[in-house]
Amino acid sequence: MQIGIVGLPYSGKTTLFQTITKSFIDPETVTKSESHQAVVKVPDERLIKLTEIFNPKKTVNAVIEFVDVVGLQKGDQGSTQFTTNFLAKVKTNDALLQVVRLFEDESVAHPDGSVDMLRDIVSFETEFILSDMAIVENRLEKIKKQILKNQDELLKRELPVLEKCYDALQNEKALRDIQLNKDELKILKTYQLLSVKPMLIALNLDENQIAKKDEFVKKAQEAIKGQNTKVLAFFGKVEKEMAELADEDAEVFMAEYGIKESALNNIIKESYALLGLHSFLTAGEDECRAWTIRKGENAQEAAGEIHTDFFNKFIRAEVVGYEDFLTAGTFAKAKEKGTWRLEGKEYIVKDGDIISIRHS
Repeated sequence: MQIGIVGLPYSGKTTLFQTITKSFIDPETVTKSESHQAVVKVPDERLIKLTEIFNPKKTVNAVIEFVDVVGLQKGDQGSTQFTTNFLAKVKTNDALLQVVRLFEDESVAHPDGSVDMLRDIVSFETEFILSDMAIVENRLEKIKKQILKNQDELLKRELPVLEKCYDALQNEKALRDIQLNKDELKILKTYQLLSVKPMLIALNLDENQIAKKDEFVKKAQEAIKGQNTKVLAFFGKVEKEMAELADEDAEVFMAEYGIKESALNNIIKESYALLGLHSFLTAGEDECRAWTIRKGENAQEAAGEIHTDFFNKFIRAEVVGYEDFLTAGTFAKAKEKGTWRLEGKEYIVKDGDIISIRHS
């Protein structure tokens, strides 16, 4: 999973990228044309506990890739320009994390002249909708001409999907907020549309705004009202300083500022929820590992995440819930208690299931 971090100049997006990836880039080496990316381990207390129990040769966390997307520029009038270079880079991301500035700093002027949370959020949405509208409109014209020529059945199925999207875009509605089934999403995937991507809004506050965090989040969420848009808050300057400390010192620092959860943990939790993801686990003396899948995937699909042969040659899945395993203490005792069981390929995997695949 790749999450693109976007934001207006001086919003703190690079600060957030450095904080959650702990990749502290020398400002002198940063260019305006080169995106930075880093892979981050997904924290998982269950994996830590399984590692203590099995003492495996290696432990492998699930991972998320973050990209600090560059390309926004100031226009002639001082306002921000959404360049084609920027929009092209955003298209490759699975989800977007928009950093919105709320902190005041006279030494760093906002590119649009003032701090305005809702204006900045809307500016991105508007650009994404306009970009999608141009793509969809162009494709619709081509499809209609081709259907008149050869009555292609695939194009006939594509046409109503694009018409549905175009109607929404004309009404200034992001595609992530209309009902699209799996088949419709599959059709749209080839176009890499922007407004269909799940969106996290990260409000960047300073230490003087900590008490108002929930108020700001509520105001933004009420204004958006999107099905696939979530809002959270972080404290860029403070959390970047914490990220440079040892874990124990960082916990003390968080307590002093009244910060209950780090930006990384909060973003990953909300990202998983937004994308409909969760994790299952494999455990043993060789390896303990967390695997990320979409909610609703079955045992055979989960097996395919481990290895394509496991999908093709799937027989059964040995399954025990994480909490049931902890209660039992071993796989053998879980069998005795009846919480360890064999499941077929249609079994819907639950978050935290510990699974072993039987295959031919």
